[in-house]
Amino acid sequence: MALAACAGAPQVERPASAALVAVPRADADRHPVLNLGGAVAELAADMVGARYRLGGTNPVQGFDGSGLAFYAYDQAGYPIPRTSEDQFRAAHKIALADATAGDLVFFQDQAKLSHVGIYLGDGLFVHAPENGRQVSVARIDAPYYQEQLIAVGRLLPPGL
Repeated sequence: MALAACAGAPQVERPASAALVAVPRADADRHPVLNLGGAVAELAADMVGARYRLGGTNPVQGFDGSGLAFYAYDQAGYPIPRTSEDQFRAAHKIALADATAGDLVFFQDQAKLSHVGIYLGDGLFVHAPENGRQVSVARIDAPYYQEQLIAVGRLLPPGL
């Protein structure tokens, strides 16, 4: 499916710790580790600067929005469906206020699902916006994204 471009959508720089969601480990050294959602968000955020490519699913060739989500989840060891439609269908819908790092944010342009990003926390998400642009971080509360947001979805079971 061709994803509609997010032309003119505002972008922001990714804060260094935006995707970190620390969960204490049970072992003696007590160093924090990322939960799975935090790991997904961090993997996606690490792709900031990668080029956009329709149908792309890796940092060498580039990414589209659903390909970035597919890649980040797969690299974290939790495979998900490849397309935005299948990701949307598989996700348990939640309120934006309940979103945590690694949840997916879905956007609709006109009458169809057009875009997906990965929530980082603190109102930020990472996405592959459009041809000619790179993977970047944006604010979910920017007017453009507020108008287009149709759902927030969670693919991970509770506790991951």
